[in-house]
Amino acid sequence: MDSIWKRRSIRKYEDRPVEREKLERILRAGMQSPTAKDSRCWEFLVVTGPEARQAVSEMSEYAMCAAKAAALIIPLANLQRVDPAEDWWVQDLAAATQTMLLQIEEEGLGATWLGMYPRKARTDALRAYFQLPEHIMPFAVIALGYKAREKEPEDRWDPEKVHWERY
Repeated sequence: MDSIWKRRSIRKYEDRPVEREKLERILRAGMQSPTAKDSRCWEFLVVTGPEARQAVSEMSEYAMCAAKAAALIIPLANLQRVDPAEDWWVQDLAAATQTMLLQIEEEGLGATWLGMYPRKARTDALRAYFQLPEHIMPFAVIALGYKAREKEPEDRWDPEKVHWERY
């Protein structure tokens, strides 16, 4: 559970690339996540170019760190692989995103989850910039890189928020 306890949102990165092998292990971890009806509806866009990272950093007021990240991973939902009457893909992509954040910590890197879906302006901006087909929905952006500084773990345990048997 070390990765769970140590993982923090990191928004400042060293100016050096992340090795492809580490990126692939992070992506493999994401693909180990559970999906509703085993749809495996995820796809991932890996972005390392400075122009694209800068463009993404301007797609949300909270995404500035994307410009200085070594890489971005954009989890995508292939809507052709899901039941159109159900939105389970949102949970599928959230699980994959969290699993990748834990693997990023395992790799000695830092990251932050930048929310894009369900904000239409953000998802439309990602779709337009990366020329995504209509059936591909961008879910989030994970900005990652080597940590510029460590953040101390934070114990978030709050027994007042735990209810046993009934609320």
